[in-house]
Amino acid sequence: MPHDLPAWVAELTDPRRAETLDELADRLVPLAEHAIDVSRRLQAQLNELNDPFKREALYGRVERLKARVGEALEEITSEISASGEERIERVWAECAGQAGPGGRGAEERELRRVLDRDIVAVLSRQQQEVAERVADRTSTALEDATQKLLTRVEELAKAVTDLIHDVLPLAREGLTLASRISALSGHARKTGRGPIPDELKDAGAETSRAFDEAVARLELEWAALGARSATVRAALRGAEESAFSQVTEEMTRCVEELAPRHVQALNEAEAKARSLFEEARG
Repeated sequence: MPHDLPAWVAELTDPRRAETLDELADRLVPLAEHAIDVSRRLQAQLNELNDPFKREALYGRVERLKARVGEALEEITSEISASGEERIERVWAECAGQAGPGGRGAEERELRRVLDRDIVAVLSRQQQEVAERVADRTSTALEDATQKLLTRVEELAKAVTDLIHDVLPLAREGLTLASRISALSGHARKTGRGPIPDELKDAGAETSRAFDEAVARLELEWAALGARSATVRAALRGAEESAFSQVTEEMTRCVEELAPRHVQALNEAEAKARSLFEEARG
């Protein structure tokens, strides 16, 4: 729905409505400030657009990727380790609960020693081997994903740089216009008081037209640049997420490939542990 401003707003901001030199000078001042404001907003928007491509931001993006992959790898490593411990502890709890009360402490300690030596140690080496293979595959995938991320950022940075070079002159145009308007306002005040001479009246009208055209372009470019900035931020975020997914997908494939062998090792360790307990119970 339309939101109209009071009539006096146009009256006090349009030099073409001025009737005296003072009124002309007064009406030119807010125009100059408006031109400066939109130019500064446009420059700030350009700086914001460029910020994600500075060295510190690029370094931070890569470090975030490494940290996230490190957390994911640590979680997988913990799950691998926990899978073996859970199997052994489950068998231990079952068999220890079935043991008789007499001489139980010494027998359990000896059984635990044999279990740690013959089964846990072997299972730990197996788990370490699986974890190392996952880590190696992850490292390679991380290197590839990081390179792809950097390439995408570089491509986007080039497009953004070209955009900045195209838009920056517009921001400077606004400042130049503001200087021109201020100079005309000062000239009007120095001319004196009373009616506006035809020369200044024409200059005021021409300056108003130039202001309307320039500010319309600047405001439109500022709005469009805001949309582009949002798109660029989304693209960078998407590139980060894609890089992370690329690594985690490779990690998942590696775990799936190693899972059958790992499960077999767990089953063999559990079977051997049960065998030891049966022998100990005689």
